[in-house]
Amino acid sequence: MKLALIGATGFVGKAVLNEALQRGYEVTAIARNPQAAGINNDKLTTVTADIWDTDNLAAALKGHDAVVSAFNAGWTNPNLYDDFLKGSEAIQQAVKQSGVKRLLVVGGAGSLYVAPGVQLVDSPQFPAEWKAGATAARDYLNILKKEDELDWTFLSPAINLHPGERTGKFRTGTDEPIFNDKGQHEITVEDLAVAILNELENNEFVKRRFTVGY
Repeated sequence: MKLALIGATGFVGKAVLNEALQRGYEVTAIARNPQAAGINNDKLTTVTADIWDTDNLAAALKGHDAVVSAFNAGWTNPNLYDDFLKGSEAIQQAVKQSGVKRLLVVGGAGSLYVAPGVQLVDSPQFPAEWKAGATAARDYLNILKKEDELDWTFLSPAINLHPGERTGKFRTGTDEPIFNDKGQHEITVEDLAVAILNELENNEFVKRRFTVGY
């Protein structure tokens, strides 16, 4: 598989890059400074691209089998909400312009339903410092649901996403958190990467959102 990875130097992006290379994918790592990934591999191509330049990004994406967007507008960005929405829509447009049909977007857990009609981001216990980013990801999911040209998938990571072991063993769900016997919804970023690439290979959640957890 030829994979274009946007945000390849971020927390999730690095894990996806490592997993893809281990699987023998040909990967184009796209970021403002893709060399920051610090990986040398003959199946890896690095491209410096600005997501706001739709034409340039579309050219970089052309010819790939799938695009994974691990785009993050920056948790400390005062314009996080607007920048995430505008950036995500710019990526979506570039993918369409490139002719690639398969897009997997790494979003947030905030849009998962923790009670009937209640999403996590709207619950009283949701941390205020994460609200802008989580709300942006939730609102972008609603935009993506109207996309009928692309074979898109939106992934909501576990509420507790952290570094750790790659086990390859986890459960998948759709719109609700997957709690373990301790009442926790968690997964390592390494296993999140496994779930991302499994979805690209199996196409189980096309035009749908899914989540993962132990």
